[in-house]
Amino acid sequence: MIAGAGPVGLVTALLLARWGVPTLVADARERRAGTGSRAICFQGDVLDVLERAGCAREMVAEGVTWTTGRTYYREHELFTVSFPGYRGEGHPPWINISQDRVEELLRARAAAEPLIDLRYDHPVTGYREDATGVQVVAGDSVIHGSHLVGADGGRSTVRDLAGIGFPGRSFDDRFLICDIRADLPFPSERRFYFDPPWNPGRQVLVHHCPGSVWRIDWQVPAGFDPAKADVHAMIRRITGDLPYEIVWLSVYRFQERVAAAFRRGRVFLAGDAAHLYAPFGARGLNSGVQDAENLAWKLGLTRTGGAGGALLDAYEAERRAAALVNLKVTGDTMEFLVPQNEERRAWRRSVLSRAVRDPGARRLIDSGRLAEPYWYTGSPLTTPAGEVPGEPGADRPPVPGVICPDGPAVVDGERTRLRRLFGPAFTVLVARGDRAGAARQAAGHLSGVPARVYALPDIDPGGVLSAALRASPDSVHLVRPDGHLAAVLPEFSAPALEAALARAAGRPGGDVARMGEHGGHDAQHPA
Repeated sequence: MIAGAGPVGLVTALLLARWGVPTLVADARERRAGTGSRAICFQGDVLDVLERAGCAREMVAEGVTWTTGRTYYREHELFTVSFPGYRGEGHPPWINISQDRVEELLRARAAAEPLIDLRYDHPVTGYREDATGVQVVAGDSVIHGSHLVGADGGRSTVRDLAGIGFPGRSFDDRFLICDIRADLPFPSERRFYFDPPWNPGRQVLVHHCPGSVWRIDWQVPAGFDPAKADVHAMIRRITGDLPYEIVWLSVYRFQERVAAAFRRGRVFLAGDAAHLYAPFGARGLNSGVQDAENLAWKLGLTRTGGAGGALLDAYEAERRAAALVNLKVTGDTMEFLVPQNEERRAWRRSVLSRAVRDPGARRLIDSGRLAEPYWYTGSPLTTPAGEVPGEPGADRPPVPGVICPDGPAVVDGERTRLRRLFGPAFTVLVARGDRAGAARQAAGHLSGVPARVYALPDIDPGGVLSAALRASPDSVHLVRPDGHLAAVLPEFSAPALEAALARAAGRPGGDVARMGEHGGHDAQHPA
């Protein structure tokens, strides 16, 4: 049972369907209507999740791939960041496309999925649970399910019903968000203006979106009223004399909050119901989609009987840790963008003015660290391997807990990519072809835990994947269904692989069901 038919709820349902788990998705609204761009930036690793949910290809085809980010202070361009050009392989590092369009694509997928029952005008008003499941009151119905996922937004009813606190803070400064349709002369760019003469002491952010739409975010003072302001004069600062059309206009006050718990019994929180961030760095919806995948594979494995008792507990351990890092990162950004005292304001002015000529000062500018997948190096599901690397960043060492690198692969004579092999199963990558049979046998000892085994010599003829994984001549890489490395074994060992797979499934090392004890391996979960 999922409350909320936004992107996070729909992705959860679509990924659960890949595990064969039926869901009912209940939304309080009579229907989901478009309300402007809202979240617009989707990170490349999140597009992999959305591909597994069935809509990334349409998103990439329609979205704007931004290649350049420019940052200004007053009339000075401080620096430019360039992103790799998209060559049609894998996914681009970032695309811009409106949340409304993404929801539309996800709804179409959900409507075509027989395991998903999508109901609008069904507000969740209560629930109770027992040892067998949950009974949820939604609209005029009482719905019985195994678990309840609250993906019902920042004002989550499920969170309130579960009695989970939502501590944090709100910022007094507001942001005017305006979508305009215009043909501006800097396509595929993101522009960030600090303290422009036409918005002194504050900032403006401009993003290119599909359909010649441009998203403009102005920081405006508390009490700003767009009905009384000359919004057209503000827009003209961006468009000049070019014609434009206002598509959507709204004023937001941003909040920084993380739920006190992401799980209570059979109830889970995901997306905005679990965390709210300022949008700079695009850590809101991107992390919400990662919540959805993290929870879906754990619920899927639980429903198919392969999970140990620790697996569902690991959802909170992993995703709340990720949320707290995002809270710290976006909180630091807001401290720079909206200083809360004169000392911080003076420091910000000093950094920006020095940055005109001092490259060292430019490194102190914080306009939002772009979202990255969290590293589950400290997760109870991760088999540790030596020293834990530093914080998440552009350099992603292929170590346990970090998301698995991608690259070209060949399977059954067909060209594909490694991440397209991930899904409702664990993936085992062995460096030696003659280890594949033993790896399948070791994985098969865990009843109910699906695992697919690939030999790198078979799928990686060019050696690109082996290099990205830093594979040794006899190494083994165990990849979770969500694409994160669960274990990296320097040498093949059937007991070590078995133990790592048991750990990643939330089962104690001794909880290994031998094939002979259960009448053989379940044919529905091929190794």
